[in-house]
Amino acid sequence: MTKTCILIGAPIDTGQRRAGCLMGPAAYRVAGLAQAIIDTGNRAEDWGDLSMPALRPASCANPAVHSLAETVGWTEALAGAGERAMAAGFPIFLGGDHSLSLGSVAGVAAHAAAAGRPLFVLWLDAHSDYHTPLTTASGNLHGTPVAYIAGRPGFDAFPPFPAPVAPERICLYGIRSVDGPEHAGLVETDATICDMRALDERGIVAPLREFLDRVRAEDGLLHVSLDVDFLDPGIAPAVGTTVPGGITFREAHLVMELLHESGLVTSLDLVELNPFLDERGRTAKLMVDLVGSLMGRKVFDRPTRSFG
Repeated sequence: MTKTCILIGAPIDTGQRRAGCLMGPAAYRVAGLAQAIIDTGNRAEDWGDLSMPALRPASCANPAVHSLAETVGWTEALAGAGERAMAAGFPIFLGGDHSLSLGSVAGVAAHAAAAGRPLFVLWLDAHSDYHTPLTTASGNLHGTPVAYIAGRPGFDAFPPFPAPVAPERICLYGIRSVDGPEHAGLVETDATICDMRALDERGIVAPLREFLDRVRAEDGLLHVSLDVDFLDPGIAPAVGTTVPGGITFREAHLVMELLHESGLVTSLDLVELNPFLDERGRTAKLMVDLVGSLMGRKVFDRPTRSFG
């Protein structure tokens, strides 16, 4: 089925401390994201970049937390845009750091609740992002979206998450860096945890197909959140949170092709691209290629790529 992909830029870098992610949306456009979508026979509409709304006071008991008011503002703006975009097509949120997902998934969840369908979330990331504003030691709110999505306490400064996603409908896939407080919270849930040890033992395909089978069985909507650090830093250097031992080029494209073949994905985040750290646009081009695979391009359609 032909999709109308709606590109929504979110130039956010307040969720962490390394400047540069705010250039991400522009880098995706320069790397040809819209044309890559069109080349698969789908449509692309660019709604431009969101702007931070007027800020209201926000506070947190954890003194390490920074940029709270800004992150709350972005969350509110993205939630509204995400809900509108879900009604119009297939939203692709261009980040921006991963605090983007506090708002993007909130908007998608509001749409799912209104449609009476369960929302599932596939988190493609090196990190579990299961901190709350009260447990984070770094104060970086890009490490909190999954906790917000799952309805964990500690987000009093944020709008209540619409219809929190039950942990059994969340799959953390490719993770390999989890802090102690996150681990303690995760072991008490029924979230599907496909860390790199599990993927090394079982392979890339089987765990993903099992999760997709659950989405299909419940007639769910599937939101995919793709962090650059899901990929091995050897192929995707443009991220400030590199963790060795990530997903390879071939594995990443296989994941995207399996997602396309499932026909279940209804929205997408592209996050943590920091063009200031890239090599001649290498990471941005790879992320665009992965979107192409998600939208239907097969391995034998892939062009020769030069970075010279």
